[in-house]
Amino acid sequence: MAVPVPPWAAQGPAESEGPWLVTTAKDLAALVEELVSVPRYALDTEFHRERTYWPRLALVQVAWEPTPGAAVAIALVDPLAVDLEPFAKVLAGPGVMVAHAASQDLEVLARACQLLPSSLFDTQVAAGFLGYGSASLASLVDRFLHVRLAKGDRLSDWNHRPLTASQLSYAASDVAHLLALTDMISGQLSARGRLVWAEEECAALLARPVGATDPDEAWWKLRDNRQLQGTARAVAQEVAAWRERKARQHDLQPRMVLPDLALLSIAHGPPPNADKLHETRGIDARYLRGGADQEIMAAVARGRVLPVDLVRVAQVDQVSKELRPAVALASAWVAQLARDEEVDAALLATRSDVVEFLSFKPEARLGQGWRAGLVGAPLRKLASGAASLALDGHGRLLMEDRPRHGAGA
Repeated sequence: MAVPVPPWAAQGPAESEGPWLVTTAKDLAALVEELVSVPRYALDTEFHRERTYWPRLALVQVAWEPTPGAAVAIALVDPLAVDLEPFAKVLAGPGVMVAHAASQDLEVLARACQLLPSSLFDTQVAAGFLGYGSASLASLVDRFLHVRLAKGDRLSDWNHRPLTASQLSYAASDVAHLLALTDMISGQLSARGRLVWAEEECAALLARPVGATDPDEAWWKLRDNRQLQGTARAVAQEVAAWRERKARQHDLQPRMVLPDLALLSIAHGPPPNADKLHETRGIDARYLRGGADQEIMAAVARGRVLPVDLVRVAQVDQVSKELRPAVALASAWVAQLARDEEVDAALLATRSDVVEFLSFKPEARLGQGWRAGLVGAPLRKLASGAASLALDGHGRLLMEDRPRHGAGA
């Protein structure tokens, strides 16, 4: 397919206009050999999962510099035409994968290639250390490179073939500027002594589990789940776990197996039998076919007798009443610190991070890496009474050392 050459697109190894469209095993092998020798490559994916449990990969975009200082080359790999598994050789290689908001891309790659990249630089994460909280790629490219990215095909159907010239141009633009953006962000991070922080955080992102939700924790995704108490929590856990496994088995969105409204209705008022289940709000016959009603009732029965210590509760819900004031105080200071340091507050410390740290959990993130000195040490002083918080008269929260008891007497 002939595609007009955008001003940023370099000629790929294939002798065609525009980005290199990879649709054969031979071309994919050539691309892999090209990429295993470069120190870094930008990557993005297009996928759909509106109706499926697993993401349906529709396109993989890659950009790289064939030689140092050369114009960026771009390849678009069509996974509907060629098996992506050989791309695992690139992921396993020494090159750094550059991506933006990489979490979902990592999940897609893990499923398609059975492998994650050996090294990652996430431009969204890195920009957070410069005060840009969860910034979009378009906003960062505009801010750092003064380039406006087109938005036209963002919500198009990427599974439809053939892809249009507009789709290909849009897809290529998602990776065309990532390497230059990385250079700009890295330069500013280095100047502020924060590049190591960003690299640590990208490594931590890469180390996190990717893929399916733990079925016993699926009920955490329910809206207003914190309102569930006692037996309602246990029933919600068991029914949500059943729904999660069923969705995974049939590759469906969980809500298509059983709507959230129905699940919450069951948890708040567990039906005593299948007849009452059919009368539950949010349920109609399509959700109870093929014996699903009996399976749901079995999950309800398990929930009714589930011991309290086997109910999975999110960390933020495990805070004791005695600790809650300290958590609130510490969280307020963390928010102020994020503003002072120009770091994305969610990146600096979540409420769960604060809870784990104040609960003296050995694995608490605030006691490790770059957070230990910036956040953990001051919070430890606050928690021990060696420091206190005060307003400076302009609404800014300050942490101040407290004099030792008896000092100056």
